[in-house]
Amino acid sequence: MSDAVLAPGPLSGQRIAVLMESDYYEPEIFYYQHRFAEEGAQVDFLTRLWGAQSITFSGHEYRAPFVVERSFEGLSEAELRSYGAVIVPSGMVADRLRYTEDVDRLAPATELLRRAFEAPGVLTGVICHGMWLAASIPEQVRGRKVVCHNNLIGDIRNMGANYVDEDVVVDGDLVTGRTGAHHHLFARRIIELLAARGGAR
Repeated sequence: MSDAVLAPGPLSGQRIAVLMESDYYEPEIFYYQHRFAEEGAQVDFLTRLWGAQSITFSGHEYRAPFVVERSFEGLSEAELRSYGAVIVPSGMVADRLRYTEDVDRLAPATELLRRAFEAPGVLTGVICHGMWLAASIPEQVRGRKVVCHNNLIGDIRNMGANYVDEDVVVDGDLVTGRTGAHHHLFARRIIELLAARGGAR
């Protein structure tokens, strides 16, 4: 949940969803929490709550706690389309979120990502190891230009994506970033793209 104070800005009236789990990269998540709000956007942190009212996650670097109270399960199509962007962050977030009890069905977070890819007007942002969450839906990135952490280059090539050696890559409504350390460049590009669209969603 974002507790940052919204400032008037080019993203006023827009909403951004960031998926969350434990082993998140604190500098990245805290940056999103405040940087997007600085431009006027509402930032919602979403996770699988497993029936709980909230879950407190621990960061990867400093074990910093982060409370999430919003679930992505049961998110309606209208709610999904109310977001200007859906972001899969770095760290181990994607690996934890791609767990599924039924191996013949997509993990709930992967299903949400699939829907985000297919929702008109919604930017999908994936940074660093976040591409793990798309491993079960390779058709969504096949033939597209992406960048990811060096450790995942083989994975994204096996998924049929075209690796581009740049810090941030934009292919239509897909924005990808190289590593968690590039979160500021990744966020800036998302801000620029959303600002160019203008107006509330």
